[in-house]
Amino acid sequence: MCCDTGVTRTEEQANALAAALDIDLDDVGVCWACLSFVSTALEGGDERDVRRTSARIARDLWAEGLALPVQVALERARRRELPDAEAAIAAVEKAGPRAPIVQAIVRRLAADLTRRTREDLARLGLYSRRDAEVRALRPREADR
Repeated sequence: MCCDTGVTRTEEQANALAAALDIDLDDVGVCWACLSFVSTALEGGDERDVRRTSARIARDLWAEGLALPVQVALERARRRELPDAEAAIAAVEKAGPRAPIVQAIVRRLAADLTRRTREDLARLGLYSRRDAEVRALRPREADR
C-alpha cells in the first residue's frame, strides 16, 4: 500500500498508464450509462465503492467490446515505450477485465464522461462553477 490512501503501487502505475493511453470515450464504443455508475462512485469519493463498481462495470464493458480498444491502446503504449505498458499487456492477457489497467481505464473513461457532461451542461447554461463548489461542500458518505 502507498501512504494512507489504500492505493497500491500497482494501482498507481495502472492509473498513470491509463492517463497516458491513447484511448478516447468516443472511440471505445461502450455503454455510457454503465460508465455513469463508475462516475457516480468517483463523485461519492469512497475508494472502496470506486474499486468495487469499477471491477463490476469493467467486466460488463469488456464483454461489450472494451477488450479490443484496450489491447490496441496498450500496444501503442508499448511501441511508445511508456512505463509499465509491457506489464499491463501481460496482466490483460492473464486476467482480462480483472487486470488493474482495465479498471484504471474504466475509471479514466468515467471521469472523462463526467467532465464532458459538465462541459456540455455548462454550454447549455445548466451547470456552473458554483454548482461544482456546492457539490464539493456536501458531506460525503465516508465523512458521515
